Amino acid sequence: MKLIKAYIRIFMVDDVVHALEGAGAPGLTAIEIREMGREVDKHDFKISSEYGTTYTPMVKLEIVCRDEEVHRLVETIQKNAQTGRKGDGLIFISPVEEAVRIRTGERGKSIFK
Repeated sequence: MKLIKAYIRIFMVDDVVHALEGAGAPGLTAIEIREMGREVDKHDFKISSEYGTTYTPMVKLEIVCRDEEVHRLVETIQKNAQTGRKGDGLIFISPVEEAVRIRTGERGKSIFK
């Protein structure tokens, strides 16, 4: 199993989520975040009095999937999140050692039924 974390522009979320549903993503989590650093989009930044810096509102998507689904889902994210401007985002892929469904106690790949 793999964990895909994608950091994308907030206004691209609907397109990406609908495309992932169409690509058979087993489910995902979307979390609004504030990106700070070199990739801040100068066309869509905000000033934070809390952090004393500029930031760009972004969304972090998290998807846990089977190994064989990774390539298709990453391509789907990249294709549907791309604007061609600096700061389009990043995608990270990490191994997942174990997964347990809280309700039933199912473990591993069986949670993707």
